[in-house]
Amino acid sequence: MGLNNLVAAGGRKKRKRVGRGPGSGHGGTSGRGNKGQLSRTGVSMRATFEGGQMPLQRRLPKRGFKNPFRKVFQVVNLRDLNRFDAGSVVDPQLLGERGLIRRADRPVKILSVGELDRALTVKAQAFSQKAREKIEAAGGKAELIGQAAGAAS
Repeated sequence: MGLNNLVAAGGRKKRKRVGRGPGSGHGGTSGRGNKGQLSRTGVSMRATFEGGQMPLQRRLPKRGFKNPFRKVFQVVNLRDLNRFDAGSVVDPQLLGERGLIRRADRPVKILSVGELDRALTVKAQAFSQKAREKIEAAGGKAELIGQAAGAAS
């Protein structure tokens, strides 16, 4: 016995050939049942169709408001900036390389959690008021960049 003699345990299942007469076992209605929308050719329904019943999406209560224009910031705490060398320029690109944010192309906001013990030039799209004060108190600079440059918070 060799690999060339092996056969699958269940054998091979033949393809269902519909519409080939009564001898095929799928004659008459070709496995589609009798009448109705699904028995017709060219039928196409979206995945969420419930046969005319009120769809789940419309049955569930709706609450609140979702602002389509909201800005989602990636948050960086001040204590995490202590890993950079004194005098360095910290921007979203560098934060991304060090793993403090996931994506450098999304806006960054610096929060005042923790203390900063070195002078850094921090560039971000937004700063909390306390974070800005702590950065400047440590001898550094907080510079706004990008699309949110008009808003300081």
